[in-house]
Amino acid sequence: MAASEPTALARHALEQVCSGSDPSAAVGVYSPGFHDHVNAREYRGHDGIRQSLGLYQLVFSDGDLRIRVEEQVTDGERVASRWVAEGHNRGRTIRIWGIVISRIKDGEIVEDWAASDNLDLIRQLGPWRMLLLGLAWLRNKRD
Repeated sequence: MAASEPTALARHALEQVCSGSDPSAAVGVYSPGFHDHVNAREYRGHDGIRQSLGLYQLVFSDGDLRIRVEEQVTDGERVASRWVAEGHNRGRTIRIWGIVISRIKDGEIVEDWAASDNLDLIRQLGPWRMLLLGLAWLRNKRD
C-alpha cells in the first residue's frame, strides 16, 4: 500500500462517509469489526457507524453537514486527521473542531480514536437546543 493510500482513505471517510455525503460507502471504507472511540462513547461495526452518524444528523439538523480535513499526518498504519465540521441547526451556523486517529489494516479502517470540542458545541447551540437534542437522542435510542 502506498503511503498516500491510508491518508486518502482517512480523508474520504471523514469528508464523504461521516459528512453524510456517501454513507453507503462505509461498507468499503470501514472493516466489519470496526471499533470507534468518540470522546467518551464507543461504537462497533457498521451499525455503530450508523449510530454515530445519527448523532451528527441531530446536531446538524438542517442536513447541510460538511466535514473538511485541514491537516493529516501518516505514520505506518495510523493516520491523524485534524478536521472541522460545519453546517446548521435550525438556521444557526455550527462549527465543531476535532481530531481523529485512524488505524488502517488491509485497506480498511479498523479503529478510530476521535475527540471533538463539545464544550464549544454547547456554547454555539445554547442550553435549550442542547436539551432538545438530548431528548431527541434519547427518543431515537429507544426506537
